[in-house]
Amino acid sequence: MKNRYIDLIQQTFEFPQENFEVVDNQLNFNEIPLMDIIAQYGTPLKITYLPKISSQIQKAKRLFNVAMAKADYEGSYLYCYCTKSSHFEFVLNEALKNDIHLETSSAFDISIIKELVKEGKIDRENFVLCNGFKRENYIEGVADLLGDGFTNLITILDSKEELGALQEAWSGKHKIGIRIAAEEEPNAEFYTSRLGIRYNEIIDFYKNEISKNKNFELKMLHFFINTGIKDTAYYWSELQKNINLYCELKKLCPELEYLDIGGGFPIRTKLDFNYDYQYMADEIIRQIKSACIQREVPEPHIMTEFGSFTVGESGAVLYSVVAQKKQNDNELWNMIDSSFITTLPDTWGIKQRFILLAINHWDGEFHRVNLGGITCDSDDYYIMESVRNRVFLPKLREGETQYLGFFHTGAYQESLGGYGGIQHCLIPAPKHVIIDRDEDGKISTRLFAKEQSAKSMMKILGY
Repeated sequence: MKNRYIDLIQQTFEFPQENFEVVDNQLNFNEIPLMDIIAQYGTPLKITYLPKISSQIQKAKRLFNVAMAKADYEGSYLYCYCTKSSHFEFVLNEALKNDIHLETSSAFDISIIKELVKEGKIDRENFVLCNGFKRENYIEGVADLLGDGFTNLITILDSKEELGALQEAWSGKHKIGIRIAAEEEPNAEFYTSRLGIRYNEIIDFYKNEISKNKNFELKMLHFFINTGIKDTAYYWSELQKNINLYCELKKLCPELEYLDIGGGFPIRTKLDFNYDYQYMADEIIRQIKSACIQREVPEPHIMTEFGSFTVGESGAVLYSVVAQKKQNDNELWNMIDSSFITTLPDTWGIKQRFILLAINHWDGEFHRVNLGGITCDSDDYYIMESVRNRVFLPKLREGETQYLGFFHTGAYQESLGGYGGIQHCLIPAPKHVIIDRDEDGKISTRLFAKEQSAKSMMKILGY
């Protein structure tokens, strides 16, 4: 019989593949039997597999170090974690096992930095890159860290006005960077990013203001391409333009030594994902080195700020099918035991796709379905990307529960969904389980958060 779910997946994709395999007609994720996790904790359930965070960091370090070795590159590579992708303590604890640095995005990140120092997770020599638009409370937080002895804190200017605010808040020496306002893709709704300082204003800004203030030391240029690191003419054009600006500014500013290329390495959000990470790292380093040789400037140290790449592939959300509704001759709806608006806001907010797979009954016949959440909102559904932009799952078996999972969901979903707050239609946030391995590879699990209670939501609402 070739109409089994396992046949469909194997005939459509290369399967099994990294992170996914089927044992006894049940799905394993990173060699973890998911049915065992469901048996212990139930659904709906969010899981985070911590070792994947470390393996992603080590992968990026390996990619760039190999690229630098191939090119005989004279600078070094520094990995920074972009905390806004996931602020959870267990994420930071795992990431910081790998000799990394941190990038903050708002004033409220400063509290996390202070707590990490207090707990001995980082020291005051770690690089802390303070990015993002800065209001008074963010500037004050930066000054607090400088006063506490952070020697490698770099405030990345998002506007020229921030320079004066920093000068008022802190009278001592201060390392700064400049974010370049990137040009957007030709089909974008606007031409230039709202973030950063205009490309053609940066040289004059340095000459007229930064260079004249002896307390400021310009150490870094930063840029971020909103569409990510892709092998496109647009990306390479923007990279070249920003390298050229670095070289021009380096001749005026000898202390400039870091080029922060931002984040943007993609994660796998579909089973037919194809991306040559090593080629992209090789080409980025090659182009930077070539430009520096041509312009006779030393090669910069390279920083990245990978967020989704760090934590995205560590996450999954598991559901049960609780009912099935046939709404017309062609549309069959499987209703899950939660809400996509609550648990995976990217799927309805920006139509983000994630890897979607059945967890059990891989030997069963498949059919096409739509997936619906249990809120009364018409946007609470998922109909994309199982196979060819359609959802296929095993047919339901009488008396047995069908389970399914969305994978590589570890970045942004909790913060976008309002973790710990009021959920749409008061659908509770699900349990969250942390999965780890010891030095011998033995799996351990712990419950990080219980399912949100009605009592906690009523309290938030003032009842």
